[in-house]
Amino acid sequence: MNIMNRSIDGGKPFDWGRTSLDYAKFRDIYPEGFYEKIIRRNLCTAGQRVLDIGTGTGVLPRNMYRYGAKWTGVDLSEKQIEQAKILSEGMDIDYYAVAAEKMDFPSNSFDVVTACQCFWYFDHKRLLPLLSRMLKPGGRILLLYMAWLPFEDNIAKASENLVLKYNPAWSGAGETMHQIEIPDCYKEKFALVYHEEYPIEVPFTRESWNGRMKVCRGIGASLPEPEIAMWEQEHRKLLADIAPNAFTILHYGAIAELRKNDP
Repeated sequence: MNIMNRSIDGGKPFDWGRTSLDYAKFRDIYPEGFYEKIIRRNLCTAGQRVLDIGTGTGVLPRNMYRYGAKWTGVDLSEKQIEQAKILSEGMDIDYYAVAAEKMDFPSNSFDVVTACQCFWYFDHKRLLPLLSRMLKPGGRILLLYMAWLPFEDNIAKASENLVLKYNPAWSGAGETMHQIEIPDCYKEKFALVYHEEYPIEVPFTRESWNGRMKVCRGIGASLPEPEIAMWEQEHRKLLADIAPNAFTILHYGAIAELRKNDP
């Protein structure tokens, strides 16, 4: 299902479902420290019910399942949810293909709502009252993000420039370390109680980094197949010229925790 937003990629439509098979293979890249930050906040642990919005292929529920929380994941894309169910075989995780703004879970259903790599995609005026209703008193919204740093990492910068060559309107370029932005409308019902931004070295091979870049919004989710193939061929040649077979890419991680205000 195509998503169009004038503030993202100049309004160029994109569909994560087009990338689902590669997404399942190449986007599960978060280091252990990324998940440890969550556990240190005493969130997504045993005894808690957690709703993951924009779950994609279920990366967050699958990797945090071992900590004992009961997870539910929702995503707009049916193809992403199909992959999430396949990859979560044997785990007691509920998945639903539904837009976050159209969720209809009972009131006071969840202790925590998580949103990883996706919070800016939502219509917050519609989503906010749903999250407030579905979260228990004192419930948390946990926002998570990780991105490469092109100004500090030469391989990331060169790869990013190649994306821009094929998709000049892509607005995912030029990332710098910063706090996760939270729309002002959340201030009425939630309070920011914690945030942190920190550097992370993420290991890749040429193959896995090519796959990671291929499934970014600016390539796999938005370009026609012939252009994706041309980009991939050029990117593989680029990596053969500038990167060893195994390397790390400097990223940063960010976390923001919101607490539901008492009525």
